[in-house]
Amino acid sequence: MIHLREVIFPANKRERGFPYDLPVLQDCRKILFMHPVTFFVGENGSGKSTILEAIALAYNAITIGSSDVNGDKTLGHLRAFANDLSLVWTKKNRKGFFLRAEDFFGYISRLHHQRQDMEDELKRIDKDYQGRSAFAIAQARTPSLSGLSDIEQRYGERGLDGYSHGESFLTLFQNRFVPGGLYLLDEPEVPLSPLRQLSLIAMMKAMVDQESQFIICTHSPILMAFPGAKIYCFDDGKITEPSYDELEHVNLTRDFLNNPNAFLRHL
Repeated sequence: MIHLREVIFPANKRERGFPYDLPVLQDCRKILFMHPVTFFVGENGSGKSTILEAIALAYNAITIGSSDVNGDKTLGHLRAFANDLSLVWTKKNRKGFFLRAEDFFGYISRLHHQRQDMEDELKRIDKDYQGRSAFAIAQARTPSLSGLSDIEQRYGERGLDGYSHGESFLTLFQNRFVPGGLYLLDEPEVPLSPLRQLSLIAMMKAMVDQESQFIICTHSPILMAFPGAKIYCFDDGKITEPSYDELEHVNLTRDFLNNPNAFLRHL
């Protein structure tokens, strides 16, 4: 299912500063999304993450750790640009989310502190409400018990902070992916081993089969190999549409694995 079909960039970009002056935008009027999975690839600083963040802002996407991107101060410099984007939809809904790998540690930390605060509140109530009626105690305990139950139902008894970073990342995806969603992911491979990246591909395939769409910034040749995905490359100041085997990421990784000494002996 293609939910977001097209992103149209504003005209007159050259004299308006960042991010309007990104080289990849100067001769690019729009990006089409004609496949359920689209990858933005390219070197650091090429603009791929900036464009993804702007799409998330224009869509007012739900983000992991907050209700929407408008509450994220780190994206403030992109708001004017995002407001100038035109998004063309086949079907717009509020399913799905926007996630940057760099934000995930903070989300786990907030979740841990929320759970700790609720557990501490239950202990306080047990101490301070001694001698009160069972009804009063139950009423006081209900908000914290409800919050703890929500976390456990979503992420299991251990919570996300009870797993390794890679395991918690996959656990989040397992519990937050729903059919028919639009998922904007920035470098989701960062905490994942090669095997876990294959697990993520399997999850994505299951969601695509249930009418979900993914737009992903990545440096991972493993993720880029998703069957039938569209690849946009942001290198050399323009947006091109290479095949998988034409990507520098893929060829450099392949060459290195075939003969690592040919690279390392020059270091």
